[in-house]
Amino acid sequence: MKKIIAVVLFGLTFTACQKKIDDAAIAKINGYWEIEEAIMPDGGKKEYTVNPTIDYFEIKDNKGFRKKVMPQLDGTYLVSELDEKLAVIKENDHVYLKYTTPYAKWKEELVKVTDEELVLKNEHDMEYHYKKATSFSIK
Repeated sequence: MKKIIAVVLFGLTFTACQKKIDDAAIAKINGYWEIEEAIMPDGGKKEYTVNPTIDYFEIKDNKGFRKKVMPQLDGTYLVSELDEKLAVIKENDHVYLKYTTPYAKWKEELVKVTDEELVLKNEHDMEYHYKKATSFSIK
């Protein structure tokens, strides 16, 4: 019985110590992100080896936008005129990015964000793993 109680207490301690996403972490979303892979709900993966577009996020005071941009050979970006308005929403110990366009509304859970990695999960349980985009130039 003591072993069972110890295991339960350890499990509760482990889940209670999971890192929460705070405002400082949310600020790390700002910038250019390149998708690396998508993980399907059944565990299947789709890897993205070449990306003609990358995502640019700009968030301030829990509001902002995401745009698709296309890297150019001279190191600049061709920027789309369309953007997805977004709001950062905190619900039940989770952080969501809630998007709005003239055509649709949806949200993605912010699973993880570091200086180099971003993980978002959509409403269909697909996880999108991004890496910080690096600029390049062929000048």
